[in-house]
Formats: sequence, structure tokens, C-alpha cells
Amino acid sequence: MTEASSTFQAIANLVPLGARVLDLGCGDGSLLAYLQRERQCSGYGIEFDDSNVLACVRRGVNVLQLNLEDGLAIFEDNSFDMVLQIDTLQHLRNAEVMLRETARIGKQGVVAFPNFAHWPNRLSILQGRMPVTKRLPYQWYDTPNIRVGTFKDFEVLALKNKLRILDSFGLQNGEVRRWLPNARAGTAVFHFEHA
Repeated sequence: MTEASSTFQAIANLVPLGARVLDLGCGDGSLLAYLQRERQCSGYGIEFDDSNVLACVRRGVNVLQLNLEDGLAIFEDNSFDMVLQIDTLQHLRNAEVMLRETARIGKQGVVAFPNFAHWPNRLSILQGRMPVTKRLPYQWYDTPNIRVGTFKDFEVLALKNKLRILDSFGLQNGEVRRWLPNARAGTAVFHFEHA
């Protein structure tokens, strides 16, 4: 099993069978296509990039071309069973607002983002350099990530925004890490609902 399919499977396990899903920043639609095929889900992806929108259409994924920075006012409360933000939150200027919107329009949400507290990142910082890893492959001056966060950071943000964390774990090379995920995993994954 490839790393991507292992990651998709770990996230898909959080999504109920037949769920109505909204995937924010869905990229080329790979995850939503996987959920349609493996979990009989329906729903939409939100993507801004033209080439990714075209890739979604080619995959048979319903996609809306929207800029997430403009918000999600077009969706009513609890419009979806599950709202996903997989590698999206760290790119947004309005990250906290988008997290609240995720909780508003979805009965549940899943967020995944690069975990800045992963031990190789900590080592890079101790050596005086910003980390460049497989998970964070950019130099500090050309990264698309405008936010960095850790497991603990998200827990504090969730509490502040009255979100109840239902599950959390790390992903490293497609493997789920539950023991010390803040240090042992490059990706943080949180499954939550509004408290």
C-alpha cells in the first residue's frame, strides 16, 4: 500500500459510510474520489486553482471553484455530515474563522496539517535553521504555508472555539501514530465536532 493510500485510508476511517462530505482545498480531488469509491460518500470539493479544478472534473468529483479566504457563507448550518480540511488550514490567513466555519457547516470535521513539533523539525530549529523535510519541503522564504502549528496548538485552538475533539493521531509515512504523536509524526490529524 502506498503512503498516499494509507493516508487516505486513515482519514476515510473517520468518515461515516455514505456521508455527505465537503472537502475544503480539495486539490486534484483524489481524496474525495477515494471517499466516493471506498465509503460511498457524496459531496463537493472546494478548490481555487484552475488545473486542480480540471483534475477534479476529470475524476468525476463535484467541485466548486471558490477562494476559501472569501468564506463559506453560501453554505447553511449543518449542510454536510463531514467537512475536511486536509493540508488547507496552514495556507489560510483566516484559519480560525475557517475552522469555525467548518464546525458550522459540518456536523463533524477533520483537519490535518503539518506538525511543526515533529522531532526532525525540532532538531532543525535547535541547529538554527527552519526545517526542510519530506513533509515540509520548502525553504522558509518560498513556503506556501503561512501558519505553523503543533498538536498542542490545535488542542488550544479547538478549546477556544468550543470544539470537542473526538479523535486525534499523527500520520508518519502513511502510518498512524497514537503514542507521542506530537514528537513522532509529521502530520497532525484531528476529528472534531461543535461542543
